[in-house]
Amino acid sequence: MWVRIYSMVRKEFQQLSRDIPIIMILVWAFSGAIYVAGHAVNISVKDLPIAFYDLDRSAASRDLLTKIQSPYFKWIGAVHSDAELDQVLTSGRASAVIVIPGGFETNTQSRQGQVQVIIDGGQSRSALLAVSYFASILQKHNIEMLTNQAGGGLSLLKIPQIDPRVRVAYNQSLNHAWFGGLLELFNVMTMVAMLLTAAALVREKSQGTLDQLLVSPLTARELFIAKIIPTVLTVLALSLVGLFVMVQGVFNTPIRGSLILFYSVATLYVFSISSLGILVAVVTRNIAQATLLIFMILMPMLFLSGAMTPPESMSTWMKILSLISPMRYFIDFGYEVLLKGNGIAEVWHDILGILILGSILFAAAVRRFNQYLN
Repeated sequence: MWVRIYSMVRKEFQQLSRDIPIIMILVWAFSGAIYVAGHAVNISVKDLPIAFYDLDRSAASRDLLTKIQSPYFKWIGAVHSDAELDQVLTSGRASAVIVIPGGFETNTQSRQGQVQVIIDGGQSRSALLAVSYFASILQKHNIEMLTNQAGGGLSLLKIPQIDPRVRVAYNQSLNHAWFGGLLELFNVMTMVAMLLTAAALVREKSQGTLDQLLVSPLTARELFIAKIIPTVLTVLALSLVGLFVMVQGVFNTPIRGSLILFYSVATLYVFSISSLGILVAVVTRNIAQATLLIFMILMPMLFLSGAMTPPESMSTWMKILSLISPMRYFIDFGYEVLLKGNGIAEVWHDILGILILGSILFAAAVRRFNQYLN
């Protein structure tokens, strides 16, 4: 049996080596895609273009404006009318405008000063972060003014306040490339596992060679295994390149956990996703259909994985649906092991989730594959 499987696996690798489009996809997925995800995507606000509309033109208003600086904000200048204010926001030249009303300095001395911040909410995530930044800056400015008005008789230490001392663990510099690079690595491992397996079987169907394989000494089980093994080996080998060359080499992401544990579970995960690729291949007729169906499956899996939005922030039904996404368990497992250095005691529930869903996918793929062959 193993001799027949070995011969079939060797044939799969030979076909893969001649498939230039697939090779180009593999090279890009485990290099360029990871690089772009690490450098092009950033969830923090940086150099947000802002303008100001100063109707007071006082020392107090100028002092406040000097507190709003880079790297979070980038000044584009002043506006001088309501029409100009509307124009810079509408055109996209500015994402926020700070409006300081007349009498600001006088009102501030009586502790009734007000400032208006108008933000473009079209990009809701950036707007939400910008609001929090502005609130933090204004709070610190208020404390400074309160101290100055006390004439030096009241120090900051005597003002009732909370002193937050935040300690960031595992990613002290809050480098998004560490998160984005690992996330993209997990994404491409999932996508390639489905794509390679589906492409291998669909190619046999479209070229009419599947019928020839069925009359060969190969059994259905051996053919099934022979289609999945090359995918598992290819994905795991390329993931090593993505992990050590791109994630660790380019982004300097520390790898703290056990690679043996990670790749042991990754083998199980890729095998499970490859089974899903078999299901895709059975119900499609050509590579184009298989690719479209893969993306229809991959996008919901990604959105339900908790990578974009924590499961705690999802609605009740979305939380329940996320439990059937294998990516939810694998992404959580990957971060826990690679970035945090956790062991089996902390990630056993993720391994269990992958094992249960993988068993279901494998059983469904075997059953559907046998039905198709019969």
